[in-house]
Amino acid sequence: MGDPRGFLKHTRELPTRRPVPVRLRDWHEVYEDFPADQLRVQASRCMDCGIPFCNQGCPLGNLIPDWNDLVYRDQWRDAIERLHATNNFPEFTGRLCPAPCEAACVLGIHEPAVTIKQVEVEIVDRAWDEGWIAPQIPAVRTGRRVAVVGSGPAGLAAAQQLTRAGHEVVVFERADRPGGLLRYGIPEFKMEKRHLDRRLEQMRAEGTEFRTGVEVGVDVSGEDLRRDFDAVVLAGGATQWRDLPIPGRELAGIHQAMEYLPWANRVQLGDIDEPPISAEGKHVIIIGGGDTGADCLGTALRQGAVSVHQFEIMPRPPDERPPSNPWPTWPVIYRVSSAHEEGGVREYAINTVAFVGDEAGHVHHLRTVRVEQVVEDGRMRFEPIEGTEQDFRADLVLLAMGFVGPERSPLLEQLGVEFTERGNVARDGDYATNVDGVFVCGDMGRGQSLIVWAIAEGRSAAAAVDRHLMGATDLPVPVAPTDAPLR
Repeated sequence: MGDPRGFLKHTRELPTRRPVPVRLRDWHEVYEDFPADQLRVQASRCMDCGIPFCNQGCPLGNLIPDWNDLVYRDQWRDAIERLHATNNFPEFTGRLCPAPCEAACVLGIHEPAVTIKQVEVEIVDRAWDEGWIAPQIPAVRTGRRVAVVGSGPAGLAAAQQLTRAGHEVVVFERADRPGGLLRYGIPEFKMEKRHLDRRLEQMRAEGTEFRTGVEVGVDVSGEDLRRDFDAVVLAGGATQWRDLPIPGRELAGIHQAMEYLPWANRVQLGDIDEPPISAEGKHVIIIGGGDTGADCLGTALRQGAVSVHQFEIMPRPPDERPPSNPWPTWPVIYRVSSAHEEGGVREYAINTVAFVGDEAGHVHHLRTVRVEQVVEDGRMRFEPIEGTEQDFRADLVLLAMGFVGPERSPLLEQLGVEFTERGNVARDGDYATNVDGVFVCGDMGRGQSLIVWAIAEGRSAAAAVDRHLMGATDLPVPVAPTDAPLR
């Protein structure tokens, strides 16, 4: 390593977040610029640890010590080459990934981990600024055609790899623009869409074709795909949201997170002036304590909500790892995202038992009870605590409780793919479904997961498709095993 004592001399630092009153007035990303000299100091904290657990902590198998060392030595162009060797879209993961690599950092056993995620995003942002990222045009065209259904991170990764292998790739997207959840699920303040757009332009220049506004299975049949293409990659995500079927669910003013978030993005894209679902002037309750709930929180605050409560049925996590959650497992600890820093109240160990409406049929408040987590025979349940009933005012309720699998769309029925017990599209170790020439990757086959898993699976599926079409492949496959447990 460039400075083998760097971790002894320097503490962990991250870029400063813009002041809350300032950033709530716009939709730009929340972080200030991070000076290059400070970043080099942070990269120097990467230890000569012998076994870089961070590589395995990352589903992409990112070569993290390599590019930390290159940044420390001011060899930025070499650093982006090492980063791109395993990750098609580090500007996405550097902003959106929860960084399981940092959880597995050896320094993190007893000190704050290396700022891996920040080094990653600074490398790719500098590479774009310097003009080092250019289209990679395949030298030879194979004459084989591949359809990719879905343009989220898994679909984009598969499409880019297959295009670079020389195949003719067409990406089908039912929305009006490509990007999937990157486009219409992730708020602008977490990732400005200019990062997505310039990567899509690179892909178009390489030869990838995007057909938007096309719902495969309706506008184009599964039979059409199998007839017109030599292989099909299903990458439609796990878009079937989890609902809350309790009394009052039919009241107006109760929406799924993905019925709410896309409208704010469309305002920022200039499609509309005002969102049809807005938190402005309203008391808002978000049910679900995960990342999607935090996205709803930051959006509601920027729209001018009067108050925001975020409910989580689980108890509040501890501030530090408990003995039962040792390194290098994912630390289930209390975290404060940029959205939580901006406002709102987080309520833990609480369950909503009913929505109560006004005379007009609109939600007015939520009836809740505090709960105790009980585990028996390995199964978890939540027991209500007597005497803790409480009503919370709500004009807008957002359900952010995750996703249960892919939608049972006409396409999946037309293709005749099989499903797992959990409702995902079944596949073998080569990402192949039971239908010849049809492959699946990302959340559609894995279930709801992280962006790094989506990109890793897209890359792996691309290699499998290339091998299926050509008999062999030179496409790289992520080192991390695809059957590893989530986080």
